[in-house]
Amino acid sequence: MTTAMLVTMLLCFALTVSVAVSIGLSAVLGIQITGANKLLIVKEMFGSINKFPLAAIPFFILAGNLMEGGGISRRLVEFARSIVGGVQGGLPMTCVLTCMIFAAVSGSSVATTFAIGAILIPALVRHGYPNNYAAALQATSAELGVIIPPSIPMILYGVSAEVSIGELFIAGFGPGLLIGGALMLFVWVYCKFKGWGKQDGDGRLGFGTATMKAAWALAMPVIILGGIYGGIFTPTEASAVAVVYALVVGMVIYREIKPSDLLPILKKSAISSSVILFIIANAGLFAFLITRAGVPDAIGQWLTSVLDSPFWFLLGVNAALFVIGMFIETSASIIVLAPILAPVAAHFGIDPVHFGIIMVVNLALGMITPPFGVNLFAACTVARISLDRIIPYLLPFVLVVLGCLMVISYVPWVSLGLRDLVYK
Repeated sequence: MTTAMLVTMLLCFALTVSVAVSIGLSAVLGIQITGANKLLIVKEMFGSINKFPLAAIPFFILAGNLMEGGGISRRLVEFARSIVGGVQGGLPMTCVLTCMIFAAVSGSSVATTFAIGAILIPALVRHGYPNNYAAALQATSAELGVIIPPSIPMILYGVSAEVSIGELFIAGFGPGLLIGGALMLFVWVYCKFKGWGKQDGDGRLGFGTATMKAAWALAMPVIILGGIYGGIFTPTEASAVAVVYALVVGMVIYREIKPSDLLPILKKSAISSSVILFIIANAGLFAFLITRAGVPDAIGQWLTSVLDSPFWFLLGVNAALFVIGMFIETSASIIVLAPILAPVAAHFGIDPVHFGIIMVVNLALGMITPPFGVNLFAACTVARISLDRIIPYLLPFVLVVLGCLMVISYVPWVSLGLRDLVYK
């Protein structure tokens, strides 16, 4: 059964069938082979999405779209530019810093790509940066949307591996800051080398002015994250608070969202949410079947016999996840693989929260690697270029993130230092 399911799934991938449908078809085939009751399909698919923490996904997506339509993202760009925009290469650095701030609310890398890229990609081109470089930078920077909490993939890992979502969130700050800082350092050095961005500071607002204009926008991540860690509301409840706050600021304070804008925003958010939840439902059925077939236990025993130390285990898992992330959507990968790999990681003495961060960061790389990187498609859509033109400028960014991934993997303190300080 397992072999037939995997062959079917890979064949569907080769035929460019969507990830969700490929996983679902292979799972239905597995049900057919086992002769199980067909109602099991509905039961397991519904059970996979009938979990309270998953309610955060549509809310965070809606919050991100409201931020884009309500002028919040534009003001965050001006604020970030007032901090780092005065140096050579300051505009690319602004892109990274803005994505870090936006990530503290949206939880979605694709939402970050569209919201920030729509503003900064044209601005970068106007300042003389190549269009394909701007798109590659935006796609990579938006990856921080799923690393800096709140994060939809972290919610999925927490649900799948039965790990505290609050601990995952707070553990994501260190890796997020590390990757964001490394990207800003890289683009600064790269722009110095290329001679780009000597007039990046032209037209930027002063820090005080930008802060005043962005005050309501900057209060949003403070309220959301402060409420989570202050025990005022759960991460799921925080997503609903984010929606209400973004709606009030966009409609009442900034007055950039009109009642007629709400239906398109809701429609866009519903489509994005349904795509993710459909993947989760199909991946849940797939995971149920392979678990019942004993695949996780078999893989666990094989890994522990072949990889005899935490060092080699992490190296092997990182290599495998990097390849998997190139072909399978992040949400589906986490739901299917987390229940398999997390127990094996625990066998090697790796903290489940630390391992969750490693999985999220690694699979987030899949969002910026061909052939199925969703951030790449989003950035190329905004920049109006073909995917092949973005690749040459993308490779250095991928190497920077890979270097940070190795640090995150083998220096647990980067992820667990703040978690241990708060929770222990």
